[in-house]
Amino acid sequence: MRITEKLSSNILDKVSIDFLRSQVLKNAYGNDDTVIAGMDPRMLLVWYLFFGLVPWFVDDVPFLLGCFFLVAITTKLARVAGMVLFLFVLGVFSQTGYLLFVTLLFGGDASAVGPLLILTLKVATVSLASVTIFSGLDPDKLANGLMWYGCPERLSFSISYAYRMLPLLMEEFQNVLLSYRLRGNPPSSDTFCGKVRYLIYQVKVIIHAFYPLMLNTAKRSRTTVEVLEIRGYRYAAVDREVKKIKLSSLKITNNDLMFLALSFLWVAVTVLVSTLI
Repeated sequence: MRITEKLSSNILDKVSIDFLRSQVLKNAYGNDDTVIAGMDPRMLLVWYLFFGLVPWFVDDVPFLLGCFFLVAITTKLARVAGMVLFLFVLGVFSQTGYLLFVTLLFGGDASAVGPLLILTLKVATVSLASVTIFSGLDPDKLANGLMWYGCPERLSFSISYAYRMLPLLMEEFQNVLLSYRLRGNPPSSDTFCGKVRYLIYQVKVIIHAFYPLMLNTAKRSRTTVEVLEIRGYRYAAVDREVKKIKLSSLKITNNDLMFLALSFLWVAVTVLVSTLI
């Protein structure tokens, strides 16, 4: 009993708002010294378009396995936060297990394992490719890469702004929860029924915190918009000289070309192996 209580308390200590915020910040801004972060965002976006779209149109298992191992290596090079990887594993494999359970429940047999394996490889490959890109690129590089390819400046800025607002949103959520806890009187959680009542109380607090969270975030967003307007954001968004200066930091190096060459060489080898098999 004591071991169970100690384990649950350790889990609750680790899974907190501070922990989640630190994981988000690490994933978005803490990987500047990795191999992926040092690459040009334009090359990474080309790489992502291939591994984010092609696996959906291929059903060959050796090819999908090869792509999966490659994106797994790039995910390792990007030093993705552990919380993101945990959510990836939980989301992909729980969904596949759910589909297998439903298939067997409604009259399916072992022949459904093959198609579900192919689906799992597709989802896992595309998901890991997305994780690699969005973990290896900070918001500014990602926005500049999209802008270079002709995306509207407001769209690229919105992506960068969403990255920056997410930690603030989590911080505001924690502040609202703390204010509710200071004013509230939570039920005792000594017994099993008390734990259930305490869980229901926590859910109610989270629901009640939603509206103040949105209101406070809207106030911060309005302040940000006013600051951008004062600095001439609308004019800078359509000015070619400003855009040229902003994109002048983008440079394609030999490392970028080598990364693309090795990636597509790996793909060519997997296609060859698949053909021979």
